[in-house]
Amino acid sequence: MVTIKDIRAILTQPAGSRLVVVRVDTSEPGLYGLGCATFTQRHLAVKVAVEEYLKPLLVGRDADRIEDIWQTCWAHSYWRNGPVLNNALSGVDMALWDIKGKRAGMPVYQLLGGKCRDGVALYRHADGRTPTEVEDRVHGLMAEGYHYIRVQMGGYGGIPSGSRRPEGALPGAYFDDREYARSVPKLLEHIRGSVGFEIELLHDVHERLRPTDALALAKAVEPYGLFFLEDLLAPEDIEYFALVRAQCATPLAMGELFNSPHEWTPLISRRLVDFIRMHISQMGGLTPARKVAAFAEIHNVRTAWHGPGDVSPVGHACNLHLDLACANFGIQEWAGFTDASREIFPGCPEVRGGYLYPNDQPGFGMDLDEAKAAQYPCKSQVEMWTQTRLPDGTAVRP
Repeated sequence: MVTIKDIRAILTQPAGSRLVVVRVDTSEPGLYGLGCATFTQRHLAVKVAVEEYLKPLLVGRDADRIEDIWQTCWAHSYWRNGPVLNNALSGVDMALWDIKGKRAGMPVYQLLGGKCRDGVALYRHADGRTPTEVEDRVHGLMAEGYHYIRVQMGGYGGIPSGSRRPEGALPGAYFDDREYARSVPKLLEHIRGSVGFEIELLHDVHERLRPTDALALAKAVEPYGLFFLEDLLAPEDIEYFALVRAQCATPLAMGELFNSPHEWTPLISRRLVDFIRMHISQMGGLTPARKVAAFAEIHNVRTAWHGPGDVSPVGHACNLHLDLACANFGIQEWAGFTDASREIFPGCPEVRGGYLYPNDQPGFGMDLDEAKAAQYPCKSQVEMWTQTRLPDGTAVRP
C-alpha cells in the first residue's frame, strides 16, 4: 500500500496572480503528486488549511482511496462548501489523481475513460478601451489561429466611471452599470461588422448587472450570435435565469463563483444554462468536477471550465485532461503562460493553432521547480478591483 507521507502548499507569483500548488508526497520514494489550490485573494488562508488541517488528517492514509479521502475531507470541518476549504481540498484531490496516473503509467485522461478529442479548443480574451482597440486585438488572435474570442471594452463593467461621484466618495473600482450595459451591443455590432460571423464571439458580464438590466442585455445581444454570454447574473440571483431563458435564445454560461452543488444543480437540471464553468479548485477538485460533467451531459449542458490567470499551470493541466475525456466538452478559457511560469512548471500544456495539447506523460504530466518558484514570492496586497462601487459610491459585487 502506498500511503501519504507529507502534504505541503507551495506559493508563487510568476505573473499577476498569487498561485497555490499542493504537493502530496508518498511512502514510495520519488512518487508525489501536484494539485492546484489557487484562491489568489486568500492564498495564505488556503496554505494554513492545507498544512494545519488536511495534512494531520491525511498523513498515513492510503493514497489510492481518492473518493474516500475527498468525502472525509469535505465533511471533516463540519461546515463546508466554502472557497478556502474547497481550494485546500482541491489541491489534495488533484495531487492524488496525479499520483494515481503516475502509478498507472498513464495520463489522467486515460483514467477518466480516454480521449473524446485530440485537442481542446480555447477561447482568449480581447480587451481594449475602444471598439477599434478590441477589433485590433481580435484580428491579432485570429492571426494566431484562435477561432473563439471573448471581447470586452474597458474590462469588467466597461470603462471605469470617474464622474458623478459624491463628495467624500470612498476609493474603489467605480463603474456605471447602466452605461456598461448600453456599450456592449455597440461593441458587438462593431466587431461583427469587421470579422463577420465566421469567428465565435463571447462576452463576460461578470455579474455586474441587476437582473432586469441583465435580461435586457441578453435580449439586445441576441442578433450578434454569441457563442455564449458569461456570468450574466450573480450566484445570489440564479432564480432569474428562468426569466432570461424564457425570453431569448442567447447561449448562457455560468458558474465561476460557485462553491456548492446547490448552486449549479438547479441550473443544469432545469436546463437554464448552456455551459457550466466552475473554477475546479473552488468546487473541490477533479473528483466533483468529473461528476458535474457527467450530470451536465445528461441534461445536454456543455463544459467551459474557468481558466484565467489565477489558475496555476497544474490547474490548467487538470482542466485539459477533463476536457479531453468529456463528450460534452464545450470550450476552454485560456490565459496563456509566461516564460517564468513555464520555467517553474516544466511540462506545461502547449497551444498550437488555437488548440491545447497535453504532453501525454503519466499523471497530469507536470512538475514544479521549487527553487525557481521561490524566486517569485507572493506579494500580499489589499485588492482594489474587488472593491467595486457604483457612481454614487455604493459598494456592489465585483
